[in-house]
Amino acid sequence: MVNRFSDAFLLEAERHAAWGAAQLEALSTFLPEGPWTADLPSCLYQQGDLELRVAVLGTYDMEQRTWMWGWANPGLRGTEVAALSGAVRRYGRVHRITELAEGTVSLAGFDDPRRAAEMLAFTGMGVAEAPGYIGVPAGPATRVYFLPDDARVPRAGLDPVSLPRTLLTGAGLIGYSARHVVGGYFDHHDVAHRVEGDRLVADLGDGTAVEVDFDEVGRIAGVQVKVLP
Repeated sequence: MVNRFSDAFLLEAERHAAWGAAQLEALSTFLPEGPWTADLPSCLYQQGDLELRVAVLGTYDMEQRTWMWGWANPGLRGTEVAALSGAVRRYGRVHRITELAEGTVSLAGFDDPRRAAEMLAFTGMGVAEAPGYIGVPAGPATRVYFLPDDARVPRAGLDPVSLPRTLLTGAGLIGYSARHVVGGYFDHHDVAHRVEGDRLVADLGDGTAVEVDFDEVGRIAGVQVKVLP
């Protein structure tokens, strides 16, 4: 029985770990407290007094321990609210990532199926380049995951001051490939970077460079932000 994700999926997840964690924090701060409702045909989600345009990313069935992508849901297939999840499917097919390409993913063999479902939601968010995801209960044994598709949701930017913490936090989420975490973070922010042995150097374009060192087993050994001469 499969009890872990494929290497291809884990490497993809790592690419989004640092910026995705920062983005989820920004989304959490933006969303007000309060009950939620959704009008799926209109692609609208309301929480408290805030109404957002959203897409359905997927659902997690806690009894069956299965994840179903929005595009594969029989009740949503072909609808506008499931269209954004279709981009995840196409990406999965092109890059041969089974977990993203198949309509339903069994999580029954995982030690923590709920955490596995969150990883699927997190990675789907990253592939779709969405500003976070919203997971809410949709029944006694079902959770539904929405992607905000609304320009009003703030995007977490690159802050040199908090950058070391951001990269270290991202590297600790999954713990599979810190190099993919760091490279993916700079890719997301369109920052040019290069590898020099066990070091990744990124030029922030404002006279500042970031040097990220890795130890012999690939973990982040240090992050330094330097002003270029």
